[in-house]
Amino acid sequence: MLNVDTHVLLYAVAGALKPREIRLLSATRWSVSAIVLWEIAKLAQLGRIEVDLDEPEVVRALAQIHVWPLTRDIARASTRLDIRGDPADELIAATSVVHKVPLVTRDRALLRSKVVPLAR
Repeated sequence: MLNVDTHVLLYAVAGALKPREIRLLSATRWSVSAIVLWEIAKLAQLGRIEVDLDEPEVVRALAQIHVWPLTRDIARASTRLDIRGDPADELIAATSVVHKVPLVTRDRALLRSKVVPLAR
């Protein structure tokens, strides 16, 4: 299983994945931190993306992805990362740390982490 960050999930929906991401994501099941769903809803509300989380096709697609809940352990782990940045990104990274699930991201700060397990 892989943990997919918000932007990679949106790139997947838009058909804009890089070849490495296609290779990684086609080989295993996807998961996301619950905060990813909130970020997508917020980006849509702000008009930065056009995604309707109530659209049946979107609902079906998201039903195929495991959603990790935000927990006390994840909240604590987010404060112990070796990177600082967007709080949602920290929770996404901490989800990978706690569940030992490699993260698929393009975020430069997260890619520099020595703590976050990254998909290679």
